[in-house]
Amino acid sequence: MSDEHETEFESPFNAMPVVVVILFLIMAGIELTLTAAEAGLVGGPEAIGWRLGLVRDWGFSGDLFDAMLAQGYWAPEHLARFVTYPFIHLSFTHALIAIVLMLALGKLAAEVMGPFAMVFLFVMSGIGGALVYALLLDDPVWLVGAYPSVYGLIGGYSFLMWRRLGATGGQQMQAFSLIAMLMGLQLVWSLFSSVGYGWVAEFSGFVCGFFLSFLCAPGEWARILRKMRQR
Repeated sequence: MSDEHETEFESPFNAMPVVVVILFLIMAGIELTLTAAEAGLVGGPEAIGWRLGLVRDWGFSGDLFDAMLAQGYWAPEHLARFVTYPFIHLSFTHALIAIVLMLALGKLAAEVMGPFAMVFLFVMSGIGGALVYALLLDDPVWLVGAYPSVYGLIGGYSFLMWRRLGATGGQQMQAFSLIAMLMGLQLVWSLFSSVGYGWVAEFSGFVCGFFLSFLCAPGEWARILRKMRQR
């Protein structure tokens, strides 16, 4: 009877890898604090500007990157923006969608590739997305939000599907159906409103996640070493 009672009220986070829960708590904690501040529940009148302040202090700026590149001086506080910008969002809805995707895809990546590989994909895809955004575009719009990192997890998911379909003789192009659908939705949405160039960072994050999975997916590194030795 006691076991049934404990199972009935088991926390849904028990099924989540620890690293995914930690990322969730950081992202959700920041967003809930900012949302509460904008609602006047914490921080007083000046708290309304907290979100804008975080974007300015921890968001990623292509202009700042260009300035560092031109001067040849890589200020640590600005380099940190490559890692911090995914944890800042423009609104509650903006954060909610990113968090839901991170939970679903992060759980899959952590369970199949391992927790450290999942964090590696998340962080490096965010860095890669921001780097391409800064190098390809001359866009003054600041980059914030976990979407490039989440798209990196989609890249990891697509890699796993691509490898599985290849092993079973399936059509490997089907592995890219999710990213094709998401990019298609971006295109349709752009017909009705201005979506900006954030999709460049997001797609770049996907590409980073896919190719980094050659190192992160179980057995891939050993397979690469084996092929190198055969040569």
